[in-house]
Amino acid sequence: MNHPQPSASRRQFILGSSSLAGGGLALGLPALGGLLAGTSAQAQAAGDPEVTAWVVIKPDDTCVVRIVRTEMGQGTLTGLAQLVAEELECDWSKVTTENPTPGQSLARKRVWGEFSTGGSRGIRTSENYVRRGAASARLMLLQAAALQWQVPVSELTVSKGIVTHAASGRSTSYGKLAPAASALPLPDPKSITLKSPKLWTVAGRPLRRLDTADKLNGRKVFGADLRLPGMLVAAIKDCPVFGGKLVSFDDSKVLAMRGVRKVVRVNASAVAVVADNWWRAKTALEQLPIVWDEGAHAKVSSASIAAHLKTGLSAPGTVKDNYAGRDEGDARGAIAGAARKVEALYSTPFLAHATMEPMNCTVRLNGDRAECWVPTQNGEASHAALAEATGLPLAKCEIYKMDPGGGFGRRGGTQDYVHQAVAIAKHFPGTPVKLLWSREEDHAHDFYRPISVCQMSGGIDAQGNLVGLQMRISGQSINATLQPMAIKGDKDERQVQGLWKTLEGDAQMGYTVPNLLVEYVMRNTHVPVGPWRGVNTNQNGVYLECFIEELARAAGRDSVEFRRALMKNHPKHLAVLNAAAREGNWGKPLPAGVHRGIAQFMGYGSYSAATAEVSVSPKGEVKVHRMVLALDCGHAVNPQQIAAQVEGSVAYGLSATFMGEMTVANGRIQELNFDTYPVLRLAAMPKVETVIVPSFDFWGGVGEPTICVVAPAVMNAIFAATGKPVRTLPLKHVGLSIV
Repeated sequence: MNHPQPSASRRQFILGSSSLAGGGLALGLPALGGLLAGTSAQAQAAGDPEVTAWVVIKPDDTCVVRIVRTEMGQGTLTGLAQLVAEELECDWSKVTTENPTPGQSLARKRVWGEFSTGGSRGIRTSENYVRRGAASARLMLLQAAALQWQVPVSELTVSKGIVTHAASGRSTSYGKLAPAASALPLPDPKSITLKSPKLWTVAGRPLRRLDTADKLNGRKVFGADLRLPGMLVAAIKDCPVFGGKLVSFDDSKVLAMRGVRKVVRVNASAVAVVADNWWRAKTALEQLPIVWDEGAHAKVSSASIAAHLKTGLSAPGTVKDNYAGRDEGDARGAIAGAARKVEALYSTPFLAHATMEPMNCTVRLNGDRAECWVPTQNGEASHAALAEATGLPLAKCEIYKMDPGGGFGRRGGTQDYVHQAVAIAKHFPGTPVKLLWSREEDHAHDFYRPISVCQMSGGIDAQGNLVGLQMRISGQSINATLQPMAIKGDKDERQVQGLWKTLEGDAQMGYTVPNLLVEYVMRNTHVPVGPWRGVNTNQNGVYLECFIEELARAAGRDSVEFRRALMKNHPKHLAVLNAAAREGNWGKPLPAGVHRGIAQFMGYGSYSAATAEVSVSPKGEVKVHRMVLALDCGHAVNPQQIAAQVEGSVAYGLSATFMGEMTVANGRIQELNFDTYPVLRLAAMPKVETVIVPSFDFWGGVGEPTICVVAPAVMNAIFAATGKPVRTLPLKHVGLSIV
């Protein structure tokens, strides 16, 4: 697929505003002064009833909290609103939310900071400045009351939006104070003291989500649902072989079909049919004669890709000279001299995001003005893509962000659908045009989770201790596809996510091994890759935790005790391991035929562990009866939503473990719908228990961390049940199916 490259200036804007939605580059946010400067007076002049950029209080005491992160089912909108309400001391029952646009933010010097939602950063990278914005609003409201009553601010108290002066018995509401408060100067940032999370009364509670009702009653409008007056709809088909080109098409065959308005060459590799509704556009597209130049990659297959990856396992060189990773001690020597040596080869495939809502984007071009309605994980990246595609300045472009029907990393830094929609809309000036991908197009032109293989070697001494560990990962690089400027030579540290020595990158390895060698050898393919929920931790977690299990069994030691011996310098990793083992009844009897497995890993700033209870029939039918997952994300803003995200991780992770795989034949993806790319059935979903282990001293992520322990915990339980390790995903390839 040919993806337009942004110009240098817009590329810098994208990089400055995007984390590439799943573990990519996250640049520094503006200081608090920059986020709040000039907001109240400027907004009041414009007639906006806001106290600070984050808070609008209406006369009826309704508190409108402004949220710029994307809500895609993970509870970020509610969590951020809880944090604002906590510092504001307003009445939670009167809280609602609204979404500022990237254009509004740009016009106010990016007052709301970055819009990116990915890498489980929705709350943790914005909690400080949204809480401070709310605390500023509270101080301004109290100051307004103090001026009105001519009393010291220190004599005032506030509870649920009611300000009280106990000495005189007077009280008033935020709604009455808001106009006066919004005219006051912002408080000195140094005067703001945030509440200790241990004293929270709104945040930290399992409150119901603010966005659920509209999704249940049908009022929520997703991008695929959007209808605008006079709108046309486009269906698109890109060259089925990545890197191929569109040679020609014969539009005379379809122009006379009902509702068809035009056939459009979108770019060098894609064609679209525009009609008065999507079904007519799709039907015409299916009948459109198209000639493709499939190019040099038309003979690539899964087998040739596997052979390409295999060369990385034997490639010469060292971490210090050639590859990303870490080299501590003498792993090769320690393993060679060990009493027992264990080796294993693991593999994980390409995976599709398979969002319930396919990619879509609606664009209206009117003279020197461009508008775009798009489900996106990053409104600013969409804004930059709209400007790039139209050639208009950012100030002449606007993004109206729709809640996505699933994201998982697909709707972040990859804005291909915005570029396509603009190219089509240029043929219909003044008319809104909605581009909606088919399910087949969505599967055929994803940015997939990278494929990789991993060669593992370990040495055990006579006492059953791990003395050396070597990992060599060969696979595709996300940065090579999306962010090549982040790669130095062939080194891409992102691909060893979860195996780092320090907390930098939010994914520290949880074991101390006396001799350790971790290597990542880059082996790219023509298949585009990108962030996929959990990104590289969900692969590296399988490699490390399944092999640690093999080592424990080779040493003749209990799985938990073997891990504990390696975790003395990793107290937070150890705490979640112990919690998962304790609540998962590790070591206690199980029903006949049921076996346990355990795993721990770190990703996105949080520590995770899981136990799984599994039975395997003689036919290879696997029943996952129960999973217990422990998570330390530091501060738990909404325990109910944390549990929901853990449960979602289990469903998503089990789908990938047993069934998920995108294969290549003749240069193209083979699994084009859910008949060949199945997801977990409700009947196969295990009982899931979430154990929150808060340490109250950091801000970690929630949406992605636990997915990396789902597969290895289940695979280790299967090992316990069958006596044989499973090393190739998906497990359907070794005759195992989930029931």
